[in-house]
Amino acid sequence: MKIIILINCPDQKGIISSVTGFIHAHKGNIVYLDQHVDKTANVFFMRLESDFETVDLAVLQKNFDSQLAHKYKMQWSLHTDSKKPKMALFVSKYNHCLYDLLSRFHSGELPVEIPFILSNHPDLKYVADQFDLPYYHVPFSKENRDASENRQVELLNEYRVDFIVLARYMQIVSPKLINLYPDKIINIHHSFLPAFAGAKPYHAAFERGVKIIGATSHYVTEELDAGPIIEQDVAPVSHMHSISDFISKGRDLEKIVLSRAVKLHVLRKTMVYNNKTVIFS
Repeated sequence: MKIIILINCPDQKGIISSVTGFIHAHKGNIVYLDQHVDKTANVFFMRLESDFETVDLAVLQKNFDSQLAHKYKMQWSLHTDSKKPKMALFVSKYNHCLYDLLSRFHSGELPVEIPFILSNHPDLKYVADQFDLPYYHVPFSKENRDASENRQVELLNEYRVDFIVLARYMQIVSPKLINLYPDKIINIHHSFLPAFAGAKPYHAAFERGVKIIGATSHYVTEELDAGPIIEQDVAPVSHMHSISDFISKGRDLEKIVLSRAVKLHVLRKTMVYNNKTVIFS
């Protein structure tokens, strides 16, 4: 069994030695270790992977908590590879990010389960049908907001979803949902914000003569498009490119950046602290 331990705590001497010694004492074999110190905040971060032939998880967690966590004032979590996380996909009408994630899932690149796809429009049901996945159309408006949010939560609870990916879901996620899934809702958008907000950012960027376009994937918080950033990328553009070129390049970036962010999250390589992320290699 592979076990991943994520740790953050005040930086101090002896943490790595104590943790590796603990794993050795419990007959684990460390196959990966990465750490980072935020010197400004004096905070230590670590991600550790270990293989165990046999292990009692309850005993391991109890001993780790009593022997190390209290001593070093750790915030920590333990994860195994025995259960794939369940990822719900929220979409609207654009299909490029949805197709990309489903293709990677189908090829085995993303070690997840996808219990359902949810949308505020019926348009992309044909995509769900192609991949034999349940598709729930939950219309969203000012008039039915509460009922729609309750239906979303009902489905998420019914399928025991672990995290949500907004694969170009064009609705603001409610604080209710954000509080239920803190640092577990992943969004994607173009990187023109806040300079080129609105319905046609690529048109506005084209008129301004920008020289790069990009995409940003981040965890969702109550402050719109201001959550901890997981992944970003850019592509050069010039006066030779048309608006349609901008849109095409932007969509390519969106699906690539979103898939990278999802993979980092699934592999437990992200840690959130003070509205920033530590991303392990």
